[in-house]
Amino acid sequence: MSKLKILIIGAGGGREHAVGWKIAQSPRARELFFARGNAGTARLGTNLDIEETEISKLIEFAQKEKINLTLALSDDPLALGVVDEFQKANLRIWGPKKAAAQLEWSKAFSKDFMRRHNLPTAKFEIFNDFEKAKEYLTKQTLPIVIKASGLAGGKGAVICETKEKAIETLEEIMIKKVFGESGNKVVIEEFLTGPEISIHAFSDGKSYKMFPPSQDHKKIGEGDTGPNTGGMGTIAPLPFVTKELMQKIEKEIVAPTLEGMKKDGKPFMGVLYPGLMLTKEGPKILEYNARFGDPETQTYMRLLETDLLEIIENSIDQKLDQTEIKWSNKSVCNIVLASGGYPGNYKKGKMITGVPPLLKPPASLLSGGTNLPPLIRGSREGLEGGGGGDVIIFHAGTKVVRQDLTTNGGRVLGVSATGNSLKEALEKAYKAIKKISFEGMQYRKDIGKNAL
Repeated sequence: MSKLKILIIGAGGGREHAVGWKIAQSPRARELFFARGNAGTARLGTNLDIEETEISKLIEFAQKEKINLTLALSDDPLALGVVDEFQKANLRIWGPKKAAAQLEWSKAFSKDFMRRHNLPTAKFEIFNDFEKAKEYLTKQTLPIVIKASGLAGGKGAVICETKEKAIETLEEIMIKKVFGESGNKVVIEEFLTGPEISIHAFSDGKSYKMFPPSQDHKKIGEGDTGPNTGGMGTIAPLPFVTKELMQKIEKEIVAPTLEGMKKDGKPFMGVLYPGLMLTKEGPKILEYNARFGDPETQTYMRLLETDLLEIIENSIDQKLDQTEIKWSNKSVCNIVLASGGYPGNYKKGKMITGVPPLLKPPASLLSGGTNLPPLIRGSREGLEGGGGGDVIIFHAGTKVVRQDLTTNGGRVLGVSATGNSLKEALEKAYKAIKKISFEGMQYRKDIGKNAL
């Protein structure tokens, strides 16, 4: 059995740590490299001094180090065509090409795609002219949603309750360019109501495999108040999503999306992640993502029982239909601990206490399977008295400075817990959180509350 040197390209958050943690358990994983990484990924492999968007440098590294497989996990490098460029260099990589990733990096494209393929979504219009967009707004029913067409770190959708707020938001996006070039076009769409859920599916361009449903909590404040964030906590699976509803979502949304991309000459390979609203009229697409969600990934990696590396290899080789994917029957949550001020301005460099020491195992220990040392498998990352191996701390915005663990981002840590019920998982996670502290630490205390 050949063992692989693997490069993980991503934003260096909890998603990258969780995927690395899962990949390290494969018997075929030899060495892991992260661009970018954090304090958590540093103990699984090597963090590179290369940004996830520096594609030419990443290709040069992959060639020099004879990387066997690269995983493209975050939106920015996908939008820049990292998969296309790696393939041109004859390097093996997993993720959607730039044209397919357009489902995420251009909301204008994705909305037009939904319209052309009769996929259920909110009524909308697309504008690249501020005055025309403003004129349209004045005639619409409130509340209304305004979205920057391009990537905005999960913060580019604004719900406007008043006409004044709508015009102010439009000015910020299109005139003041708070999201940069991402705001050159905007999507203005009707406001939908209902529970919001996250759906994921592996796709190899020909076939696909569904994940269990999950639910992120995007607002910073409890009761879903305040501005949007990248995600403050996730639960999975969802007690209120029936088997029948999942079949409906697969039949009416996932399958026709992937078939439509194939018909349009943009076959999708990687993870398709549509965010859905469960309206009274049925599930409707809010937006597409062309990669694993964050913090959804942190829950999925706890539930996934099949070797992730095997799934990815088979996806690249278009053998996904031959792959049996098994999921745990446990419940899981991941609660995000964020810096004070997030999602606005925040300070870095705050010392973190209550998290076990991060020790880097020798590369020879990355031999995988059930023989992995506890350090990699996560039991040592579990907080003593907080659930043991049932509780794992996934690092996001963290950095080690002179042997001290410090904050280095808006979302700092993800406290993940499994249980025989959602209630049990949440209790374990919140118990563990009480042991962790850093100046300004904020988190939601109502994650999963509406699902209990």
